[in-house]
Amino acid sequence: MDRFLEMKTFNAVVDAGSFVKAADALEMSKAAVSRYVVEMETRLGVRLLHRTTRRLSLTDEGLVFYARSKELLAELQEAEDEITSRSKAASGLLRINAPFTFGIIHLAPLWGLFRERNPQVTLDITLADRVVDLVEEGYDVAIRIALLESSTLVSKKLASTRIVLCASPQYLEAHGIPRHPGELAQHAVISYSYSSTKDEWRFVGPEGPVNVKTKPSIHTNNGDTCRAAALSNQGIILQPTFLVGKDLSEGTLVELMPEYRAVDLGIYAVYPTRKHVSAKVRALIDFLTAHFSELGPSW
Repeated sequence: MDRFLEMKTFNAVVDAGSFVKAADALEMSKAAVSRYVVEMETRLGVRLLHRTTRRLSLTDEGLVFYARSKELLAELQEAEDEITSRSKAASGLLRINAPFTFGIIHLAPLWGLFRERNPQVTLDITLADRVVDLVEEGYDVAIRIALLESSTLVSKKLASTRIVLCASPQYLEAHGIPRHPGELAQHAVISYSYSSTKDEWRFVGPEGPVNVKTKPSIHTNNGDTCRAAALSNQGIILQPTFLVGKDLSEGTLVELMPEYRAVDLGIYAVYPTRKHVSAKVRALIDFLTAHFSELGPSW
């Protein structure tokens, strides 16, 4: 006997509340439905259902088996859906949201290659640094750079990026080099408005956690503006290496207090659900995962 068919039949009976309704839903005879449930009870050696002429109810053992079998059937369906989505050609409109700077520097060069591999997919790409509501705003996938909190969304980590404290050599020559985070309160800083800690900058150093309340001379909701201000000798910034890495290697920006580390952030692809993942979403996740794995886990 097919155990999954037995479980499917049993679940249908419980969900429908009767053998007749379950038979209609499964397009089987009532006798076949009854036989599957009885044979399963006989094999398990327990009664799963209380039967009367008016109603059905679950026994204690039936309650446990119903919950567990429902999970197993859902996992089986999820596995089948995943394989089906992988076997189908990706197609249709794919709406993607990504942070502005990261989207320009690191994602824009990839879309041509993705389209070459998935020519039936039409891309609709929106760049915004605010956190969008995927379900409410109708996005299929979003790229997020964050300490990802628990969420109803599904996430796939692509890489990590380090947040570094830096300034131009000219600024440091004019205003001095801070040696401890506490000294930042006396310096001009350029603040990123979407930072989760706002104007309080947090570090972990030799003595443990250190928090400092900064007094920004410039507020902006865009990382490129932070970088441009720092390159124009306007102050100190706290920005990710994916944005300022080249500046640091070329010496146009200088890292400060490397012994005091700010948080490392994950770069994630997030999407609404594991269930019924479409071929186009699966294709994008696989494509981005392969690309960023070649670059290394952190940059």
